[in-house]
Amino acid sequence: MLSIAVCDDEALECGNIAVQIKKAVKELGTSCVIRQFFGGKKLLQTPERFDIVFLDIMMADFDGMKTAAVLRKNCPDILMVFITSTRKYVFEAYDVEAFQYLLKPVEEEKLKHVLQRAIKKIEAAEREFIVISKDRQQEKLFLDDIFYFEIVSRVIYAHGKGGISVFYEQIGVLEKSLQGKGFFRCHKSYLINLKYVSSYNKQEVTLDNGEKIVISKRRYEDFCKEILGFMRENGGIV
Repeated sequence: MLSIAVCDDEALECGNIAVQIKKAVKELGTSCVIRQFFGGKKLLQTPERFDIVFLDIMMADFDGMKTAAVLRKNCPDILMVFITSTRKYVFEAYDVEAFQYLLKPVEEEKLKHVLQRAIKKIEAAEREFIVISKDRQQEKLFLDDIFYFEIVSRVIYAHGKGGISVFYEQIGVLEKSLQGKGFFRCHKSYLINLKYVSSYNKQEVTLDNGEKIVISKRRYEDFCKEILGFMRENGGIV
């Protein structure tokens, strides 16, 4: 499922573009979740991650080029498509590695073609993710962005590069869904991403972001086996 953001400070225009995208994606035989943002700052404030972002350039609060520059810095793999009424900024679009530059009003076939190319590019470098229910919406959570999951009762706190995402799930169900994906339950309350383990001892794991996560005594031996196996598979040990 594609995760798509549409950002335009004119609500009607934003809605119309979202409808066009949803129609085109459906015709291409796939599905998507589309979120609308009525301004660049609002888009940048969300912790959500997207496969594709459609950006207007001429926005009052924070223009599309500035928004794109921040997005590119925070999300190197994101595909950005500018949708604007002028060709004036087409060369600036190259500076932020825009995937496409479309002129308003957007032609349906042109949009469909751009989405088709984008889907192929995404599928070629697909990242693993889980789908969570948040604020009555389905959201993709990319696993390589997550440092660790913290569990409090049935509330899951996913600590990642984009902040903290909160959702409800049973720890056993989450742990099972993450099997074989580089995560380890080092304590009854924590599932850590082995990719971000910087160092460890018998009491705790230190992650690349500096956070320290406790290791329970009975899980330490299994953790050592898991982290060494992970490092061998991913080039950490010859």
